[in-house]
Amino acid sequence: MSRVLEPLIVGKVIGEVLDHFNPTVKMVVTYNSNKQVFNGHEFFPSAVAAKPRVEVQGGDLRSFFTLVMTDPDVPGPSDPYLREHLHWIVTDIPGTTDASFGREVVSYETPKPNIGIHRFIFVLFRQKRRQAVNPPSSKDRFSTRQFAEENDLGLPVAAVYFNAQRETAARRR
Repeated sequence: MSRVLEPLIVGKVIGEVLDHFNPTVKMVVTYNSNKQVFNGHEFFPSAVAAKPRVEVQGGDLRSFFTLVMTDPDVPGPSDPYLREHLHWIVTDIPGTTDASFGREVVSYETPKPNIGIHRFIFVLFRQKRRQAVNPPSSKDRFSTRQFAEENDLGLPVAAVYFNAQRETAARRR
């Protein structure tokens, strides 16, 4: 088992949201220019309010990527019957650049978990060609697998996730 995939398997990202895949590029997700996302680390919702910088390291400028951010734990992790909620989609990201060079298809939505600890997953797919991705009809009951299939994206090339839970006044101090 790849050391890169192990936290995704333990966190049930692979299985519940994604099929097993072989990471072929490196994706670096950073909030507020200095808080890098590592699998399973926790962030306060206030720390992830603004969209992150998502760098694609690997591929080349002729390769294009699609980024999907989703929350599979809606409304709560013990009974996620609304799985998944879509938070962000950026397409046509040139390799070796970041998501700001892509085309934002679904605007970034700040994570606001109400019940329990939620996983927020960033998934990167290599596109077969430019401008080939269609936006989903709804952000609710989204399926990353189905979206990838409908847009002929294949398996992911990178993924990372963080945890967040509702921020109470006491936790903000």
